[in-house]
Amino acid sequence: MLNAGDRAPDFSLESDSGKTVSLADFPGKTVVLYFYPKDDTPSCTREAQAFSEALQAFAEAGAVVLGVSRDSALRHRKFRDKYDLGVTLLSDPDLAAHEAYGAYGEKTMYGKKVMGTIRSTFIIGPDRALRHVFRGVKVDGHADAVLALVRGGGAPGAPPARPATEKRAATKGAATAPAKRAAVKAPAKTAPKAR
Repeated sequence: MLNAGDRAPDFSLESDSGKTVSLADFPGKTVVLYFYPKDDTPSCTREAQAFSEALQAFAEAGAVVLGVSRDSALRHRKFRDKYDLGVTLLSDPDLAAHEAYGAYGEKTMYGKKVMGTIRSTFIIGPDRALRHVFRGVKVDGHADAVLALVRGGGAPGAPPARPATEKRAATKGAATAPAKRAAVKAPAKTAPKAR
């Protein structure tokens, strides 16, 4: 089981463009490597779209994003073209990368134990050390959280940052709570004067 601070295993996989892609192809870059179960399924599509929409922001932060599944390069191309995805998709049919990263194993689906891809994301620093490891990823908001960590430098072991939208909501709630308490207390202070 890989953890933050461990060295990231290298890989050499065929991409949706037909080229072989390795970790060594990105010197000096942060690499976001995410494993997902299957092309063109609802959650996997939303995850790929979210990472694709944020690609420019990842690039500005010095990072590249690579998605990995067991699907063939041909299926990846169809998936990419159908949804106009920008993220690079890598094919790992023999599970070599999945197993090296601990992204394949027993999981629970619909109450049953099955073997399959464990939705996982790894932030790999330019020094090839793992900065963050996400296992059992929930898709919604995940790309935002990963981007926040990449922008912040991603110190090993730090908790994932909340997306900006969640922070705004939390701040708004905190700002309005004292006002409500003050409004409740005010009548008690002014009641004697009214008599």
